[in-house]
Amino acid sequence: MAGRTAEEGTAGRVSLGLSRRGFLAATAVAPVLAAGAGTALGSVTGEDASGAGELARPDGTVLTGADQLAARGWASLAGRRLGVLSNPTAVLADLEHVVDSMHAAEGVDVVAAFGPEHGFRGTSQAGGSEGDYVDPRTGIPVYDAYGVDADALAAMYRKAGVDTVVFDIADVGARFYTYIWSMYTAMHAAALAGVAFVVLDRPNPIGGRADGPQLDPAFASGVGRKPVVLRHGMTAGELAALFDVEFLPEDAGSRVPSLEVVRMRGWHRQQVFADTGLPWIPPSPNMPTPDTATLYPGTCLFEGTVFSEGRGTTRPFETVGAPGLDWRWAGWLNDRALPGVRFRETYFVPTFGKHEGVQCGGVTAHVTDPAAVDPIEVGVSMLVSARQLYPDQWGWRPDHFVDKLAGSATLRTMVDAGAPVEEITGSWAAELAAFEERRAPYLTYPVR
Repeated sequence: MAGRTAEEGTAGRVSLGLSRRGFLAATAVAPVLAAGAGTALGSVTGEDASGAGELARPDGTVLTGADQLAARGWASLAGRRLGVLSNPTAVLADLEHVVDSMHAAEGVDVVAAFGPEHGFRGTSQAGGSEGDYVDPRTGIPVYDAYGVDADALAAMYRKAGVDTVVFDIADVGARFYTYIWSMYTAMHAAALAGVAFVVLDRPNPIGGRADGPQLDPAFASGVGRKPVVLRHGMTAGELAALFDVEFLPEDAGSRVPSLEVVRMRGWHRQQVFADTGLPWIPPSPNMPTPDTATLYPGTCLFEGTVFSEGRGTTRPFETVGAPGLDWRWAGWLNDRALPGVRFRETYFVPTFGKHEGVQCGGVTAHVTDPAAVDPIEVGVSMLVSARQLYPDQWGWRPDHFVDKLAGSATLRTMVDAGAPVEEITGSWAAELAAFEERRAPYLTYPVR
């Protein structure tokens, strides 16, 4: 559920008397992974094809795929009819949006933009979008791509005359965050329409570790369509390569005609967002900080309960609770000494969402070490303790939405049976190992 991220704003440190593009052109080359039949957007010079090598900038800031192409005036995209699937996270080092930059570049023809959940300019709440409109800044037609199937999106490509689709959206690393599935639908549509697909890669803000249960295809939905584990530990570019080989041939009858991934420089798999030097742009209205993203793979499971997951507060997915809860929850959780997180007793009144206008008690999770947090263990610990401590307030949503979030009914049934946290988190070991083996050929960034 694309939903839910503000801090660490250090990108812009490129001046020192140089323009952004001059600086980038002087310090970066464009590492590219060409998957399938794709043709590279640029040569890999000064860095080996594994992605190891010098950091992108002298200050250690990660260089995104978008910044590398912008440094060359988007020349490698010139002569194409571009459709860009994007949202407000698609910014350059100077915080200019990539579509605005492309539109201003000589010889670059952006004929359409496509908006995911929350919209191209990001004005809508969870489960919403902006509809079709003409972008007032650029005059580019914007198509509402949220919730449409591949056939409908392919028809939009044809109507706009697109020959290349560019994807640039920051993900948060959880299977149920909808942007990766918007990308999958866009790739499926590209295969149907016979157009090229380009991914401008960005960091996974919670690092490269995989964890959690794998989706059972019987529970596929808009918040998880394919057998991927809850915390996939991959970038959008890596996922695109996996999707193209593992899933598209069956769904679309073929892979995309050309898949091109413009890789980052300077990112490695142990990095969390605070290490990247990049500015945090909330990828959706309820994802205000990097800490929100860190906790989200676990705390979002409360969307499947009658408890508030903190929507309508200033710290959604960090604050969780319900009417009638008290100090005991924070005490139980802190007694577990979960790595990298501490819990504070809190009271709040949501301004919208569950329990709107009603005083709730609960906890706020404070991240003390984002690299140490195991968000799924945090989420499971919170579920187990909430049921034990507050049986009168506790409950799942009647539609069992948690099964779609978790990927099967196993989590719900184990919590209901009173299973301990360790038994629950150990129940997916075999499927996690199988997913790690499956994803291995598509991992392109180094471990350091």
